[in-house]
Amino acid sequence: MKILTLNINSIRAHAESFIEILRKAEYDTIMVQELKVETAAFPHNLFDEYGYNIKVFGQKSWNGVATFSKHSIEDITFGMPNYTDVNSRFLECVIDGRVRFINTYMPNGDTIDSPKFPYKMQWMQAFGQYITQYAKSEEPVIIGGDFNVALTDADVWKPANYIGIAIAAPQARNEMQQWLNVGWTDVWRYLHPTDIDYTWYGYRGGDTVGKKMGLRLDYFLANAAAMKLIKNCEIDIAPRLATKPTDHCGLMLEIK
Repeated sequence: MKILTLNINSIRAHAESFIEILRKAEYDTIMVQELKVETAAFPHNLFDEYGYNIKVFGQKSWNGVATFSKHSIEDITFGMPNYTDVNSRFLECVIDGRVRFINTYMPNGDTIDSPKFPYKMQWMQAFGQYITQYAKSEEPVIIGGDFNVALTDADVWKPANYIGIAIAAPQARNEMQQWLNVGWTDVWRYLHPTDIDYTWYGYRGGDTVGKKMGLRLDYFLANAAAMKLIKNCEIDIAPRLATKPTDHCGLMLEIK
């Protein structure tokens, strides 16, 4: 099974490039974040012909996650069970009856002095508490999405530019590191221990992709049971190079 996680930065604005991904049929399962459309208004008609089952947890103008799969999608949870949130950031399900997937779009938090930062940290802490139950589970569990955290300075093109910025804040990094400490594996970094590469490139600054002015914000985390299934994990730059692109690359995961 080949899986893609992708922050689409508006499913309507970037429908054309997203449809191209569906048309190529390279991916069996696609986890999408930042839909910016409420559930009832999700444009199913644009995507139905490509043979994917689709589960949507949307929100008007902001946030929103959706999971597409050629396989069955069951045991669905919309929203993090242990955290009351007005924002749509979490969709959990079992795909193909054998792997549990958590699709997540974590808060950005702006700067460490912003009133948005405490929400980011509260959300991350609740998420960490929730996923602990799966860390050592015999069930394969994979978490994918836009984490809005650059885990180390190696994940930031110019660390000095991000001092005081929430995505590189020590508090956010430490919280995410705790998840790894209890048994989760950052799959891309595990397979690429010394590589420098990014999944987000801003629109400002000219050719930010060519200049490698990026951040690694998108991840797959796998528990020990899921790690036994992992074959490959690579950054898919194609969505960022589309004619009307999202500002994120995709991240590809291949499992047995």
